[in-house]
Amino acid sequence: MATMNESGMQSNNGPTDWRDRILSQPELVLEDHDVMRALIRAGDTRRGGNVVDLRGAAMERLETRLDALEDTHRHVIAAAYENVAGTAQIHRTILQILDAPTFPALLEGLEGDIRETLRVDTVRLVLETGEEEQDPALDRFDDVLCAVPSGFITDYAGREGPVILRRAAGGVETIYGDRTAWVRSEALLLLDLGAGRRPGMLAFGSQDPDQFRTGHGTDLLTFLTGVFERVMRRWLS
Repeated sequence: MATMNESGMQSNNGPTDWRDRILSQPELVLEDHDVMRALIRAGDTRRGGNVVDLRGAAMERLETRLDALEDTHRHVIAAAYENVAGTAQIHRTILQILDAPTFPALLEGLEGDIRETLRVDTVRLVLETGEEEQDPALDRFDDVLCAVPSGFITDYAGREGPVILRRAAGGVETIYGDRTAWVRSEALLLLDLGAGRRPGMLAFGSQDPDQFRTGHGTDLLTFLTGVFERVMRRWLS
């Protein structure tokens, strides 16, 4: 850039300053994609249209590959972060389950702290029972505990587990009650409660239709299922 000297005349020190700066810090040009493209286009113009610049073509190809690698790198980092966060979330949930001193405390935790840790909108513990009426002592847990007739869980899940992720089937109020209308996706953890006992199921419901989808990884939820099964066997023994 031209500047004014003491005599009022323009000075050409500007370009020299830029030249010295680029020579001392070439990364200013090399790391600027737009500047590099402009330099390559300028070189192509000087050579004429009949000259093929193989080096320039190779650079463009390498640049495309670099952009693709950067995108892949970002996706890998994001996936790794989500995996770490998900693992920590399940670990906190398991600790909360193990800390429950009584079965009623566990039920309260499912509707409260455990639900919040898992970031779901509703949690239901579904137990098959041969009794027509539920134990009156458990009536206060209607928001989390659901008693169903024998065979209901298999029919509702539709296939074997241990974990099923899917869009909410809708129309079945037995599990979610008046919440059925806004539950859009669900995770079903099918529980083996031990020999001689009917199966159980832990159902997580979400208003987000994409929170639980077929194809999502189920390793962490499968581990949670195994832990919850063992805790339930302890309370049922």
